[in-house]
Amino acid sequence: METTFQYLRTHATELGSRILETYPPLQGTKDPVAPRITTLLRKALPAQALAITGTAKYLRKAKAARIVAECGAGKTYMALGTIHVLAGGRPSTTLVMCPSHITHKWAREALLTVPRARTFLIEDMRNGGDPKKPHGVCEVKLRKGRIVYEGLRLSLSELRRMGRKEWRKRCSAPVFFITGKDKGKLGYYWEHAYLKAKSGPNLGGVINPDTGATILGSKQQKLTYLDFVDKIKLSESLTLPHGGTTRYSALWQADRERIQRMAPIEYIGRYMGGWFDFAIADELHQLAGDTAQGNGLGVLGRAAKRLIALTGTLMGGYADDLFNIFYRMEPRTMAGEGFAYGGQGRRDFQQQYGVLETIERVRGTDNACSRATKKTIQVLKKPGASPMLFGKFLMTTTAFLSLEDIADNLPRYDESVLSVEMDEEHAKAYEELEEDIRAAMRAHRGNKSLMSILLNTLLLYPDHPFGFKDIWARAFDPQAKEYVRFLVTMPQNLKEAGLYAKERAIIADIREELRQGRRCQVYATYTGAKDVTLRLETVLRQAGFRVAVLRSSVATDKREDWYERQLKAGAEVVICHPKLVETGLDLLAFPTLYFYETGYSLHTLRQASRRSWRIGQRHAVRVKFVTYTGRCRRPASV
Repeated sequence: METTFQYLRTHATELGSRILETYPPLQGTKDPVAPRITTLLRKALPAQALAITGTAKYLRKAKAARIVAECGAGKTYMALGTIHVLAGGRPSTTLVMCPSHITHKWAREALLTVPRARTFLIEDMRNGGDPKKPHGVCEVKLRKGRIVYEGLRLSLSELRRMGRKEWRKRCSAPVFFITGKDKGKLGYYWEHAYLKAKSGPNLGGVINPDTGATILGSKQQKLTYLDFVDKIKLSESLTLPHGGTTRYSALWQADRERIQRMAPIEYIGRYMGGWFDFAIADELHQLAGDTAQGNGLGVLGRAAKRLIALTGTLMGGYADDLFNIFYRMEPRTMAGEGFAYGGQGRRDFQQQYGVLETIERVRGTDNACSRATKKTIQVLKKPGASPMLFGKFLMTTTAFLSLEDIADNLPRYDESVLSVEMDEEHAKAYEELEEDIRAAMRAHRGNKSLMSILLNTLLLYPDHPFGFKDIWARAFDPQAKEYVRFLVTMPQNLKEAGLYAKERAIIADIREELRQGRRCQVYATYTGAKDVTLRLETVLRQAGFRVAVLRSSVATDKREDWYERQLKAGAEVVICHPKLVETGLDLLAFPTLYFYETGYSLHTLRQASRRSWRIGQRHAVRVKFVTYTGRCRRPASV
């Protein structure tokens, strides 16, 4: 044996047994599952029952847990099942935060899974609004397989005034309050708040409305109204005289002339702490950033007694992808490990559990009578994570489930690459374009804007070799001491009429798939000025296929209905950006998926490729990556 991989494969059985002896699982495969699972309205698969029981056992003693399962493995069902087991037949309230386009799906799943369940959608928290649209907290029910607004209409402020006890008197069933993470973050518009002095030493200047004193900047300079032009919130810390306390003074306020509303998640976090028994955060990987949606994960932890987080792709390749997730779900553990919240703590976490590359450059220079060396050190974050990360933070807190665990209930899944050669004229134009860009990069080493041009142009040109203008970049001129533009290349614009090799290949393959009765979903990532989805729509229609294109203009919560309408209209091929369907949507009607272009997000690629391979799929699933041989697109797609 020469490699670690060979060693692990050879001794897998012995290593597995030793691990189980050293770290016995909370719920083993031979342990009995929770009896209440049998009372769910839908039968659990053996692997799902195992995950539900284990998660419920852990949450009896812990605050938060995670379920990491591949797309289609039934994460929603397992979360609902865990809450059903923990509730034990008692009334319960659950707050669910999920992508906006699957709020109706979550409501449907809850009604089809949990006995006696009632579901409410948290639409918004505002004054006024379109009377034709639902507002506030609206009950929804299942009618003929579709979610309809019917029943109670409330507001979050009413629920707050009512309190948990009063709510339980009114509703003794398990209740699920569902909000889209996009809607949940939407609050009021704001404007700057300051006054102009009308007399005294500050006449004409800006003053703090709380104190009447001059507003000072970070360098103790007096601010003017010009400092309040940018849309950036400013504030001051005021210290009361005679050694008094320090107070926060906001120099902004709600804009009364615009929409009067408050972000539902912010309101819940401020005024409804502990109101809910359980909370569910769906698509956890989308809540890892320093964003309003990411902060919503922390709000769920404060608002509920128990938190369950779900995802199919926990990491995007870097260890610090998990830093915010861990801190929002297990802050005491992170603090106990010595990590401070914020940028420095994140860097320390990446250094300890991730991979860092240190680049040291030494350059010699000749002085008047000596020779000196100048050293620069650059530290770069690289993909990869230490196995210690799993042992420290995941092994005891997370239930993992792969589609292999339920493979007996799924059809075959295949991935393949359709690689074709460019036409001669196309290849020649591409090679000239590539050489021009590489020559510019050699002449302007370290120019990051050129790297961006290299990637975007060389990835787009093979699929859209027309409509290009001269490409320019900027470089710093040390003599002029300013940035100057320079010409990078003049791409050759090929004819728009006719078909290129990759287009001919996908047309032929789609025709064969349709002959076998298999609808096709095609993914493309360039949807801007040079719209590849529009090009694909044109050539596929000309080939005789019934084609529909899903655009970002279709509201997130309307996309499931959009697909149903296209199927009823007889669509054979649907084209869209993979991000539009990466979470929540079931594309069971499209067993063949094509990645005409892939993009760079591993999260998106993995999620979008599993849209068809899910419980309920009856056909073998084929995922095909269409690429030109030896071109820039191939490394990104394979």
